[in-house]
Amino acid sequence: MGFLYSNRFMKTYNQTSDSPDLPATKGVETLLGNPKKAIIKLSLPMIVAMSAQTLYNFVDALWVSGLGPDALSAVGFFFPFMFMIMALSVGLGVGGSSAVSRRIGAGDKPGVDSVASHTIVLMFVLAVLVGIPFFLAAPRIFVSMGAGPIAPAATAYGRILFAGTLVIFFGNIGSALLRGEGDVKRAMLAMMLGAGLNIGLDPVFIFVLDLGVAGAAWATLISLFISSGILFFWICVRHDTYLSINLRGFRFRKEIVKDIFRVGIPSSVQQLSMAFSVFLINIIAVKVAGTDGVAVFTTGWRMVTFATLPLIGMATAVTSTTGAAYGSRDIHKLNTAYMYAIRIGLFIELGVAALTYFLAPYIAALFTMVEEGLRIRADITVFLRTMCFFYPFTAFGMLTSSMFQGTGKGLYSLTVTLIRTIFLTVPIAYLMAVVFKYDLSGLWWGIVSGNILGSAVAFAWGRRLIFDLKRK
Repeated sequence: MGFLYSNRFMKTYNQTSDSPDLPATKGVETLLGNPKKAIIKLSLPMIVAMSAQTLYNFVDALWVSGLGPDALSAVGFFFPFMFMIMALSVGLGVGGSSAVSRRIGAGDKPGVDSVASHTIVLMFVLAVLVGIPFFLAAPRIFVSMGAGPIAPAATAYGRILFAGTLVIFFGNIGSALLRGEGDVKRAMLAMMLGAGLNIGLDPVFIFVLDLGVAGAAWATLISLFISSGILFFWICVRHDTYLSINLRGFRFRKEIVKDIFRVGIPSSVQQLSMAFSVFLINIIAVKVAGTDGVAVFTTGWRMVTFATLPLIGMATAVTSTTGAAYGSRDIHKLNTAYMYAIRIGLFIELGVAALTYFLAPYIAALFTMVEEGLRIRADITVFLRTMCFFYPFTAFGMLTSSMFQGTGKGLYSLTVTLIRTIFLTVPIAYLMAVVFKYDLSGLWWGIVSGNILGSAVAFAWGRRLIFDLKRK
């Protein structure tokens, strides 16, 4: 579908909210209301949820660090593959969420239900195609990556999570569909439940049951299974959501699949490009500093994720709000939501960057409390203090990418991400770390430089798109 929706969509949009074809929910009312209020109301629950999830990642790394740097490295070698699984599920979820929001804006309730059903079926197919091959090939994969003596631990950790691919997929996609209809509170509750369970189960499986690195994987999988089960109950059993999923007599409809994939495939490739860039940065880190370089990068990157989580929460709100505005052909509202989110994100990240810079030594100490970890403490401190320089610029790139997804411009979002991750960050990092021989310091500054330049390109393109839409 292009910018102009069909007459059927626009006719349905003109119905009142109490129409039987368009049952009103608080989430839908938020999406169709004041754009600034929508950004705040939809962002805050997701920021809280992602804070809890990132806190889990933080605590998980702390528990694993108690096993020594080799354990951190084992988890680090799986990190790109976890990123890949998340990329595919998040990408499909974004595709479904964007299509749901646009149809809510256009008033097409049957279209909302059809998109939701198609997204769930596509999820099952993709999870099977990904989980089984990687489970079988895990030992060869980690050996070929240079894991060496750490390969058995990496394999044990990886195989558990590869086996749970469907659970991971449903957790991400179920939450995305709820966000697409503006129901961020229940998406938040499911994410917080999973994170809380994970934090509690980690020490039990790692130390009490003495499962080591594999215990961390089991804790993750079990907590995700429970939170995904809650989402399944809400969406597929209780049936009190705006969208409805009915697979009885289901048949694929080409136009629906195309609309989901129009944003979903670029979003997945976009996420995969980030996973691939992490994979390449891991290789560069091994080249200049051995497996300790991977431990530093993987550990420090958890804090980067924590620092940018307000933007990640806001990005989900930008996708839904701009999608609904785009569906209702209100470009002024779309632009208001987009620029308001960027202004708020910029100020937040300036504060986070300053705080991170001064607390870096203390954060590094938390991850290096065992004697073997002392050798990487100074390197983690340098990493954290270097990374904080690109935090404020991330608002321009990340939120522009979300606006592209909301308006159905998946290829735009993919292109700016490829420019940032593959064509800028990795080559600059390689030049500075290997060619110019600045080692880990050069690698970190290469990541910063690539992200700043990529964000500038994205924002310039986003402003151009808004100008073109207003002119049309």
